[in-house]
Amino acid sequence: MREVIPLGLRMLTAGESHGRGLVVVLEGLPSGLDVDVPRLEGELKRRRRGFGRGGRMEVEQDRLTLWGGIRGGRTTGSPVGITVENSEWESWRDVMDPVEVRSSRGVFTCPRPGHADLAGGMKHGFHDLRDVLERASARQTAGWTAAGALCRVFLERLGIGVFGAVLSIGGERAKVPGTEDQWLQAMASPMGCWDLEDAARLEAVVAEAMKEGVSLGGSFAVMVRGLPPGVGSYSEWDLRLDGRLCGALMAIPSVKAVEVGDGVELGSLKGSVAQDEILLGPRGVVRPTNRAGGIEGGMSNGEDVVLKAVMKPIPTMRTPLRSLDLATKEPALAHRERCDTCAVPAGCVVGEAMTAFVVASAVLEQFGGGGLNDILERVSLYRERVRRYLNERFE
Repeated sequence: MREVIPLGLRMLTAGESHGRGLVVVLEGLPSGLDVDVPRLEGELKRRRRGFGRGGRMEVEQDRLTLWGGIRGGRTTGSPVGITVENSEWESWRDVMDPVEVRSSRGVFTCPRPGHADLAGGMKHGFHDLRDVLERASARQTAGWTAAGALCRVFLERLGIGVFGAVLSIGGERAKVPGTEDQWLQAMASPMGCWDLEDAARLEAVVAEAMKEGVSLGGSFAVMVRGLPPGVGSYSEWDLRLDGRLCGALMAIPSVKAVEVGDGVELGSLKGSVAQDEILLGPRGVVRPTNRAGGIEGGMSNGEDVVLKAVMKPIPTMRTPLRSLDLATKEPALAHRERCDTCAVPAGCVVGEAMTAFVVASAVLEQFGGGGLNDILERVSLYRERVRRYLNERFE
């Protein structure tokens, strides 16, 4: 029987895309963590970025309100409660009111290929697929982003950074950041690229898709720097760090594939090339390559953790695909809803948030919760023990 694993973080959300707003509860953050609301709102603003976003991003403000777990700008150790306001609630109140729906204008029965509409309708027997659309919408990732921003603040206090960059859109590729400054430039860019020429090329591809009325997918990378080695587990399948990170990224709407390190490419290499050799340098162990993406045997190995996620094109388009009207069982075009042409830059921000959540949770499981200063001390002692382990000869 497995020993009890200390609880890390737990995140619960509620709310619909066109409802009053989103509710997020984040449980497990330590006490004593300074929280800057403008910093959290800044992450939500980054999520709204990118050329090719839909009209909603022009009016959505993502006003954030703290409801609990924070007092005087500092966490108390209790669950943190957050709401993110939906700016267009008043114009949707007659359709989405929790108590009384006064209008049928939101009803739709023609599922969109690639979306949750049909499967969700079959699961629950809904005649109005809006009950699926509203919760399955990527709007809920605004709540994930807010929670992830808190996790990022916690990790930064431990010397752990989370970075993200767009790698491709619609077949056009962008340069991978090679330095921390380039990662930061990518995070500050509307298109998620550190290179201005790359950003211009990606914008041009999106502009062409907008003319055609189609959507585009792409890929993004997330990098974690400063994570101590040994976070995660080789003992149990559900505690392996790479499995948890991949699961979190796959949960993002439209993400259909995730790689760790060199991922798919490793399948075509010989074992003599695919592994990262272990050498001894002036400051201890040196890995000349990082094909494993910083994770070996389900645990961090001290190198940068590198992840890549691939997003399919958004299912909702101005030129809808063939579908079926479930009310009449007659052929019909899929439901049209206001939509993005491309959300890869936004997806990258959500990917950073989900990565921060998983890493913060794994860190708390390994080093324990409680007060921030206690955790800082435990992590510092662990880092020192690892340093001695790598630099001292065994007796």
